[in-house]
Amino acid sequence: MITGKTRLTGLLGSPVAHSISPLMHNEAFRLLDLDYAYLCFDLKEKDMEDAVKALKLLNVRGFNCTMPVKIRMCELADRLSPAAELIGAVNTVVNENGTFVGHNTDGIGFTEALRSCGYEVKGKKITLLGAGGAATAMAVQAALDGALEINVFNRKTRSWSRGRQLVDNLNKKTACKAALYDLDDETELRLRLADSDLLANGTPSGMAPETDLTPITDPTMLHDELTVFDAIYNPKETRLLREAAQRGCHTQNGLYMLLYQGAAAFRLWTGQEMPAEHIREKFFH
Repeated sequence: MITGKTRLTGLLGSPVAHSISPLMHNEAFRLLDLDYAYLCFDLKEKDMEDAVKALKLLNVRGFNCTMPVKIRMCELADRLSPAAELIGAVNTVVNENGTFVGHNTDGIGFTEALRSCGYEVKGKKITLLGAGGAATAMAVQAALDGALEINVFNRKTRSWSRGRQLVDNLNKKTACKAALYDLDDETELRLRLADSDLLANGTPSGMAPETDLTPITDPTMLHDELTVFDAIYNPKETRLLREAAQRGCHTQNGLYMLLYQGAAAFRLWTGQEMPAEHIREKFFH
């Protein structure tokens, strides 16, 4: 039920039509009888500045950001939370009396998703693919939660410098040992995976509609003592996860990461706890 007092929240990025976020948040608003609504807005990075100005004029309560606009939102926010500043990307914005405050709940979503399936990152050696907004948040939270070692693999594109900054921050500001490698260096990738407990994909490789892609082109690199996490949730089983399962790995997709990062954003907007177990049962099976 939309009223004259309904507060708007939503999702900015591209593509967004596949997102489960509107179902999740609108159901939570309904259950708690909150006068909010959540919509999706398909936006490219080049249009973000105009969009943010418009959303501020419309006095929205807040919004989420997904690829490819998380890093750009970090520049457009009026203020950043400590986590967003350390990560260098924003996935949640809260309107505090006309001031857009950028937060990042992706890392919490990642570690809570693993924890909900009985997996703790504390003391683990992790191979992380990617150095964009989501991957950086995953690495930061894993380090804060006690990961022993994180080896970041990223291609030498414009995000290479972000990867270098990430490992520098982890080495300087946490107890976790971190290093950066070229994702195209298959010899190094095979070596690091052989000694890893967890492989986490933070790249978009394999996301719909390009479901034939995978960041690990040679599945013989994967071993049966490895847990493989893919932040992608559409499709539910990426090529990476399918081939990992065939190698005997325990696998998990990004659905629960979406749920728990969303629950943290919901708390920031409303001051209330999302009924996460109900949402999980209704939409995440």
